[in-house]
Amino acid sequence: MPARKKKKATSRNKPQIDLAAIRQRINQLDASLVQLLNERSSLVVKVGEYKRKAGLPVYTPHREAEVLERALKANTGPLPDRTLEAIYRELMSGSFALQQPLRIGFLGPPGSYSHLAALRHFGGSVEHEDLHDIAGVFTEVQRGHVNYGLVPIENSTGGGIVETLDALRDLAHKGRAEVVVCAEVQVEVRHCLLANCPPRSVKRILSKPEVFEQCRVWLARQYPNAELIPTPSSSRAAEMVAEESRKALAAARVPECAAVGSELAGQIYGLNPIFVGIEDNPGNITRFFVISRQRAERTGDDKTTAMFNTADKPGALAEVLNAFQRGGINLTHIEKRPSGRRNWTYTFFVDAQGHRDDPTVAAVIAEARQYCRELVVLGSYPRSKRIL
Repeated sequence: MPARKKKKATSRNKPQIDLAAIRQRINQLDASLVQLLNERSSLVVKVGEYKRKAGLPVYTPHREAEVLERALKANTGPLPDRTLEAIYRELMSGSFALQQPLRIGFLGPPGSYSHLAALRHFGGSVEHEDLHDIAGVFTEVQRGHVNYGLVPIENSTGGGIVETLDALRDLAHKGRAEVVVCAEVQVEVRHCLLANCPPRSVKRILSKPEVFEQCRVWLARQYPNAELIPTPSSSRAAEMVAEESRKALAAARVPECAAVGSELAGQIYGLNPIFVGIEDNPGNITRFFVISRQRAERTGDDKTTAMFNTADKPGALAEVLNAFQRGGINLTHIEKRPSGRRNWTYTFFVDAQGHRDDPTVAAVIAEARQYCRELVVLGSYPRSKRIL
């Protein structure tokens, strides 16, 4: 049977579109965008001059929330809200740099999820400082060595971050109330297996114990015989694996180690993401606090974080919680930690809807204080509405 001849393409089969004209229009719009962005930036410079003379902070969470909400409300598509928000965050990052150089402290090393959260929230136009541990972030903000700090407070899988809770407790006990929580950030956590070897060659896997727990089922199924080696952080694991891999390749050996961490860590340390999204819970989210020496103003959609130690009498904890209930204030989160003062006494942390300057919230806090040995408002801030 003779082979069929391929049909020759005709003009009817070609898409009816003038690609050159569309690209020309895109170029024109790009030129307009750049002009408008620089026009906006010239106004930002004037705002910065005013703020410096008035002694006002450059980063104001309530204003950031207002700008983002207005931009997203005006979005009619097809550009996704997430993309538009990322553009505006980087635009605001550039605005910070024009007004005043900002230094953002984070829990390192570079490539950590705290580093990732700092980049997504503050953008890449500001300076990011690796402060090595969570207590160091608080100390450097308190001393004014960095303008803002970013620390993890809660993971949707693993729960509260004890190092941050203890640092908040110790800060309040020492009377350093000038450091406050001024914003919250939610970041999607996508763990990757990072390595410079074929998947079948991996015999040792390094990461932070909490990260292993978040990937426990996947690791047990895919690498049941691999040795899991704990490290201080997932980014430190990536750094160690990169160094060990370089040595193995220099000796003409196939590397046998991998790290579990972020794609950012892989980019920084030169490791390939051989598997992406290995967390057991695809909705894994870490919430972060931004800490500073300036309070955040009200937005109308805020949260307040407070810590307290109850009076040593029956029903004291119930009375504190009932004060919020009677005032109609919803508690969205509660944690407890050892008080650090006496055995078997505890410090409680709560997140409440509303701002400390709201009359109802202020009245509830005043009532709750009656049943506490100590109650400290750690900060009020705009409620995070989106996951970065």
